[in-house]
Amino acid sequence: MAAPFRPARRASLPGPRRNRAGALVLAAMLAGTPLALRAATPAMLVADQIYLAGNDRIVAEGHVEALQGDIRLSAQRITYDQATGELLIEGPIRMTEEGGETVIIADAGRLDAELREGLLTGARMMLSAQVQLAAAQINRSEDRYTELTRATVSSCHVCEDGRPPLWQIRAKRVTHDQEAGQLYFDAARFEVLGVPLLYLPHMRMPDPSQDRSTGFLIPSIRRNSLLGTGLKLPYFWAMNDSRDLTLTPYLSQDTRTLEFRYRQAFAEGALGISGAVSSDELLPGEARGYLEAAGRFLLPRDLVLSFDIEAVTDDGYLADYDYSDKDRLDSRLAVERARRDEWLSLSVTHYYSLREDEDNSTLPSIIGDVTYESRHFPSTLGGELRLGAEWHHHYRYSTDATDGPDADSVVDGRDVTRLTASADWRRWYTLPAGIRAEMMAGVAIDSFRTSQDVTLPDRQTGVTPMTALTLRWPMMRTTASGATQVLEPVAQIAWSGGHDLDVANDESTRLEFDEGNLLGLTRFTAPDRRERGWRGAYGVSWSHFDPTGWEGRLVLGQVVQEHPDAAFSQTSGLSSTYSDLLIAGQIVAPGGFSFSARGLFEDALDPDRAEARAAWSNARTALSASYVWLGPDPQEDRPNVISEWVVDGSYRWNDSWLTSADVRYDVADDRLAKAGFGVTWSNECVDVALGISKSFASSTVLTPSTDFSFTIGLRGFSASSGGRVGSKSCS
Repeated sequence: MAAPFRPARRASLPGPRRNRAGALVLAAMLAGTPLALRAATPAMLVADQIYLAGNDRIVAEGHVEALQGDIRLSAQRITYDQATGELLIEGPIRMTEEGGETVIIADAGRLDAELREGLLTGARMMLSAQVQLAAAQINRSEDRYTELTRATVSSCHVCEDGRPPLWQIRAKRVTHDQEAGQLYFDAARFEVLGVPLLYLPHMRMPDPSQDRSTGFLIPSIRRNSLLGTGLKLPYFWAMNDSRDLTLTPYLSQDTRTLEFRYRQAFAEGALGISGAVSSDELLPGEARGYLEAAGRFLLPRDLVLSFDIEAVTDDGYLADYDYSDKDRLDSRLAVERARRDEWLSLSVTHYYSLREDEDNSTLPSIIGDVTYESRHFPSTLGGELRLGAEWHHHYRYSTDATDGPDADSVVDGRDVTRLTASADWRRWYTLPAGIRAEMMAGVAIDSFRTSQDVTLPDRQTGVTPMTALTLRWPMMRTTASGATQVLEPVAQIAWSGGHDLDVANDESTRLEFDEGNLLGLTRFTAPDRRERGWRGAYGVSWSHFDPTGWEGRLVLGQVVQEHPDAAFSQTSGLSSTYSDLLIAGQIVAPGGFSFSARGLFEDALDPDRAEARAAWSNARTALSASYVWLGPDPQEDRPNVISEWVVDGSYRWNDSWLTSADVRYDVADDRLAKAGFGVTWSNECVDVALGISKSFASSTVLTPSTDFSFTIGLRGFSASSGGRVGSKSCS
């Protein structure tokens, strides 16, 4: 029969006599232990000395440790009373459980033999090394509840000189529900530096072990130049382990808003819905709001269903409330499958523009796509055979078959359906001197149906045969310092036949000529335009890999065309027989530095477009800057130069202070587009965040606004309590 205590010999004891005597006496006492007590889970007692005191008491003295399940208790003296089945404990007492997540320190106590129920006096309790609770006495019951009488709760460092902590909660009674992970307060008073600020008759807060728990989250104060000063008070509802809902009332001088976010996880997917509804003084009498929904689900046969929905009641809502800086909304529903040698995609996308200068009735608002591609490896031919098919349709709401009064020269109601089928064969060879050759031959068939456009025929079909030969000559060397360098000249000659179709250019209106498509058979983004005739491409890439952590890459390239397509705009870099010179490079350096740049340059390195980004980060600093320059191009609806800087960074001054800033500057217009600044102060028990941002008027933001936010979070009760902070010093 198991006994409530089993003595264990401490290896460091000075002699065997004391242990042997203690063991014999304890065994004799256990023979008379009541059946109910002896049937409990056995515990182990370790002490310098164990002896009998009378006929019904066992006394353990000197470095006493009692271990029962996941509980470990240390004390100076423990007396086991057989008559009552209690342990009388003399301190200092230290009790830990659940892997050290909960620590209790007390002066004295009375507990049952399983260390699960009883009373501790002059006690303090520490939860997850974050939240400390001090009380006149602690009462443990039902192996679940810990009740603290006349308690003080704080996650701040408490000094012994009598100074109050930065914040604390005093309560008549605090009950810790260990199973639910909750703290319940009765007659609670919130104090800052000892000054009472708030009284609540009842209050509940999650303990630090909780990742998600129903209740109010950290409130924030927000000041917006359009909406006035207001308060956001989010409430989180954990419906169950797989669902939750967050409701955030936002009340200010000029708005009454309710924000919401719903999340649910399924065995084969996930769903998220968020949005807001508002009644404000900006549009009196009108209900305003937005909705976002996204989900992803696994279907049979390796198919994946995904969707995202974006909707808004009016064009200015997102900018007025600073929910998003998007000026075009897109909603998409897709079913896709990706296998090693197969790709399948079916999708429907809806676009809605918030731009003042765009009419949604004349934009291609609904777009449907079906794409299939497969790879095969024929044994007779060798190499790789790729087969593809694509169906595409875009629809405009307008029913006008002619161009309207705008200046974009696009027929207002034109709708287009396209069907494309393609097949190409590729094979690779290794030639003398390590030259790699790739041969490619293929054909594509495009069929278009155009409706509601009096300027174009209803149907057009074309066949485009194509072939290409690509040569690469990779060369590698190792330097004396151990660095590896790779030099690879490349060259390609390609030909495409067929003739241009009399169809609208609705899909290939924006082109990107970069190192990714330098050797492509077409630089157009869709089959409504195809490069034809003879053309060649040549370039060189150089890469450097240093054992110290340096990495670098440089790419130079150019395209030569027999007949440049008229659809290539001036700033595409491809409008001439000899294209612009493509220069691209990247550098990654030890110490957190990286740099990348790309540009298209005409004669004398005159750029048509250029972009660059640099970033640097270490333990204290994070800094990044990007620059973009685009020349004027009427074909891309860009009458003026775009030149813009975006800079953002943060700096940690010490363990408590962190500052951050971001700036977007329009160089072409010589004005700020957006600026923001933030300050965060943290210590072991509180996070304070202050943020200010200002948006200036532009073509997409009609009304400039200034936004101010202020948030205070109590560490130890917040899921974001992690991070780098220093401990307070009492000196």
